[in-house]
Amino acid sequence: MTHPDVFFDAESFAHAQATVPLGIDAHPVAKAALLVSPDGFRVSNETCSDNRYMRADHATDEARAHAQHAGLVRAIDRCVPIVRFRGDPASPDAVFPNNVFATINGRLIVGAMRHPERRLEALRHDIPRFFRTRLGYAVHRLDHDPTCVAELTGALAIDRGRSVGYCGLSERCNESGALAMHEAFRLRRTFVFELAAGEYHTNVVLAVLASRLLLICRDGFADPRAADAIAATYAPQVVWLDQDEKLGFSGNAIALDSTTAWLSECGAESLRPASRSGIERSGMRIGAVPLDEIESAGGSLRCCVAEVF
Repeated sequence: MTHPDVFFDAESFAHAQATVPLGIDAHPVAKAALLVSPDGFRVSNETCSDNRYMRADHATDEARAHAQHAGLVRAIDRCVPIVRFRGDPASPDAVFPNNVFATINGRLIVGAMRHPERRLEALRHDIPRFFRTRLGYAVHRLDHDPTCVAELTGALAIDRGRSVGYCGLSERCNESGALAMHEAFRLRRTFVFELAAGEYHTNVVLAVLASRLLLICRDGFADPRAADAIAATYAPQVVWLDQDEKLGFSGNAIALDSTTAWLSECGAESLRPASRSGIERSGMRIGAVPLDEIESAGGSLRCCVAEVF
């Protein structure tokens, strides 16, 4: 299946962006955020198989994870209202809900997860019930299609103001999933590309902050021309991250208002001076939260936050 607004090569995407540029015509940041507590927190032996950022030999400290997660909530609730749900010891990665739950106005999207432990998260009833009964959102499930692997805003980085998606293919997202997400998020345009070998999610190699600043690591792409095609939209507001910054979670960032780029403390400390200056030149300050205990499970601050639009 093909779609005229889904592009699978850098040249055709760059041509579309240049000939029919999409302006910012929607609110680029979320109105609220959904988080899931790290109950039963541990490093998953199952999802460790395709996530190079996990520390498989780390002896996790659940109390420390809870303390850091509470600190994250306190930090970002200055920007947006927070709704927080309990975790589940049977779902150790549930602290990263953005891979499983995402929204557009009036719709909750439930992802199609690769690993069985993460599929358990998609089957929980409380989060869909909250959106359906409290907010009046329809629930749109991608996991009913057995051919689809789509780990939502882990695999798909979205410029919400322009309604453009950047979807990296890996074991966590296939072409069927990319097309399903383009439709589910009602995107105006989606660029689909291969992530570099060993990368599992797009949101560790790029972030679009408030539709005006791009953080991106060329080494995270199988074809560097894909990174260049994305960067062309945001130039000169582009911060090119190197491999060490990427491995330190500097690309796993989020903007919840127009003033702050939120990173983990590790992500912020990994930034080179030039990268830090690039963020600040865009008019955004850097907000940092210690999350090293949670990062042992292979995700960082962006992964902990599911945006509510």
